[in-house]
Amino acid sequence: MRDISEAGPRTAFPTEAGQAPAGVSPYRIQRTLRLRNQNRPGVLGEVATAIGSVGGNLGDIRTVERGSLHKVRDIDVSTTDLVMLERVLAAVRALPHTELLDVRDEVLRVHLGGKLKVSPRYPVRSVADLRHVYTPGVAEVCRLIQADPAVADRYTGIANAVAVVTDGTAVLGLGNIGPVAGMPVIEGKCALLSQMVGIDAYPLLVEPGPPGEIVAALARLAPSFGAIQLEDFAAPHCFEITPRLQERVSIPVMHDDQHGTATVVLAAVLRAAELTGRKMADLTAGVVGLGAAGSAIAQLLMHHQGRPVYGTGRTADSIERLEAGGGIAVELDELLRRSDLVIAATAQPGLIRPEQVRPGQIIFAISNPLPEIEPEAAMEAGAALAVDGSVVNNLLGFPGLFRGALDTRARRFNTEIYLAAALAISSRAEHDEVVPDSLDPAVHRAVARAVARAAVSSGVARVEPSPEYFEDWTPSVG
Repeated sequence: MRDISEAGPRTAFPTEAGQAPAGVSPYRIQRTLRLRNQNRPGVLGEVATAIGSVGGNLGDIRTVERGSLHKVRDIDVSTTDLVMLERVLAAVRALPHTELLDVRDEVLRVHLGGKLKVSPRYPVRSVADLRHVYTPGVAEVCRLIQADPAVADRYTGIANAVAVVTDGTAVLGLGNIGPVAGMPVIEGKCALLSQMVGIDAYPLLVEPGPPGEIVAALARLAPSFGAIQLEDFAAPHCFEITPRLQERVSIPVMHDDQHGTATVVLAAVLRAAELTGRKMADLTAGVVGLGAAGSAIAQLLMHHQGRPVYGTGRTADSIERLEAGGGIAVELDELLRRSDLVIAATAQPGLIRPEQVRPGQIIFAISNPLPEIEPEAAMEAGAALAVDGSVVNNLLGFPGLFRGALDTRARRFNTEIYLAAALAISSRAEHDEVVPDSLDPAVHRAVARAVARAAVSSGVARVEPSPEYFEDWTPSVG
C-alpha cells in the first residue's frame, strides 16, 4: 500500500506529505544472500535468528545446491536502511556454521533494460505476411474504421489498451522525484495489468505542470486507449486532474492512489468488521490524513455506510473536501476518542500513541515504510484488530477494475463500481485473512465480473458481456 497523504491534526508536520522523515529510508532495502550452511540440524534456524535479532526480515529461501556436508541457499532479506543491512551481514558472518558467499541486488537485476517489451501478435516472416499486416492490406482496415469508428474495438488494440501515466510528483514514499525516476513504478503496474488480466498497458511520462496543461495533453492522447490509469500525481493537483480529464474523454479514468487505494481499504475494512464480529452500519469511522488516499477513503466509506466520517487533515482544502462530502472535521485526539474504526494515511510514523488506542478499536495504519502505529503495539493496547500498509495492496484492485471496465466498454468509473469491487475483494478472503492473496488470479476474475455487473447496472457500460462471461470469466480482448 502506498502512503500518499497529509499529516494528522490540522497543523503542519515537519516533513512533506508522502515523504519519510529525515533518517528514515522511504523504502525497504532488499538483498539476496547466498550462504553455504553446514548440513546439520538447526543451522537454518541460527541464520533466521541472527537476521531477525538485528531487525532484518526474511523473505524467500531457495536451496541452490545439496551436498552431504553443506547446503547452498539463497535467502532474500529486507532491511529499513543500509545501516541495518550491514548489521545483518555482520551477524551472518559471525555464525560458526555458515559462510556468506555473495550479496546480490536482485531488484536491480530484474530492472535491467526495463520490465516491458512490445511483441507483435502476428510476426512478419514473409512478403505475404507483410502485405497482410502492413501495406497494402492495412489500407482496407483503415477505410473500414473511417466508415465506422466503432469497429476499431475489433480491428485494433485500442479496446484492450490502458495508459498508465505519472508526472512523478508523489512516487511511493519517495515524494516528488520526477517522471523519469517514476518510470519503474508504472512499468511495474503495466506488467501486472498484463500478467493478471491480459491488458496491454503502456507507461506514459508527463512533465509536471498546471493541471489544465496535463489534462489537455492526456486528452489528445486518449484516442489510443480504452482507459487511463493515473499514478503518483500529488495532492492537490490530483483532485483537479482526474475529474477534468474524465470530463474531456469518454473512456474510464482512475487515479489509483485515490480510488484504487480506497477500494482495497474498504474491502479490508469490510473483512475486518466481519472478523471482529462488528456491523459496518454500527461502526463510527475516522480517517487521519486527508490527502489523495485519505480523502478518497473517507468518501467511499461515507457512500457505503450512509453516515458521516470523522476526519482530520493538514490543509484547509482537505477539510473542505471532507465537509463537502458530508464528513465531520475534528482534531486528532477527538477522532481517536470517538472512532471505532481508525484509518491513518499520513506518512507520519508513530503519530498514534498506544495510550490513544481504545479497547476494541479497529486500527488501519497504512503508511509505508513505517505505520502511524505498529500493529503489535496497537493490539497490546487493546485494539480488536490492527494492520499496516503491508497487509493491503492496490494490486488487489486495479487489474480487475480496468478489466471489467474494458470488457463493458465503460464510459467512466463510478462509486457503484468501486463498491462492487470492494465487496468482491472482501468476499475472496478466507479463514483469518483480512484480504485475499493479491497474486491469486481468481481474485482478479471476481473483481472483473463485479465491475462489469456494476457498470451495466449503473448505466455506464456500452456493451453487456454474455452470460458466459460471468460464469467462466475470460478477457473479451487480448
